[in-house]
Amino acid sequence: MKAPKGQTNKFGGYSYRSCEDILTALKPLLIIQECSIVIGDELVALEGRVFVRAVARLLDNDTDDAINASGFAEHAVTKKGMDQAQVTGSASSYARKYALNGLFAIDDAKDADATNDHGKASNKPTTNNKKTEELF
Repeated sequence: MKAPKGQTNKFGGYSYRSCEDILTALKPLLIIQECSIVIGDELVALEGRVFVRAVARLLDNDTDDAINASGFAEHAVTKKGMDQAQVTGSASSYARKYALNGLFAIDDAKDADATNDHGKASNKPTTNNKKTEELF
């Protein structure tokens, strides 16, 4: 499956894939494989913090066999420039994206979410991942 990074972060100047980008790439494959995807959310409180837990469930339409994966995103109390519904929607979308990443083994290691330092250069040494890259 190819899920292109169809979104651009104007602040950081990087491309990323959204939950919608993944689902758009996934839908034709679901038809071919006769499968369905169901995604749901719930709020989870942990040590005084609130998280959105998304569960992505892949169902085989013929057998009802299924596999699940979860993704989490912290639900902020407020976020500059957003009303409460937008804050919740943003956390839900983020959690759903990472549930789908887990379900379909989409590696976001090279995504800006994982590597962006917002202009604050790091002095951490880099590692050579050539062997890992050769596997894929």
